[in-house]
Amino acid sequence: MEQQDNWKAKTIILGALLGALTGVAAAYIIVNQSEETMEKPRLSPGQGVKLGLGVLGLLRLISDSTKEK
Repeated sequence: MEQQDNWKAKTIILGALLGALTGVAAAYIIVNQSEETMEKPRLSPGQGVKLGLGVLGLLRLISDSTKEK
C-alpha cells in the first residue's frame, strides 16, 4: 500500500519543483525586460486575461495528455 502512494507524493513534489522553476524563470524574464526598458513592470487587465487563459490552456494540455484515448 505504501508503495502505491509513493508515486503520488513524487508526482506532486516534481510538479511543485517544476512550477517553482517556471515561476522563477518568468520573473527573471520580466526583471530583465524591465531593466532594458528602464520601466517598472506593469500588467494590464488584457494581459492578465491572456496570461490566465494561457495557464488554463497549459493545464488542459497536461490533463489531456495523461488520459488514455
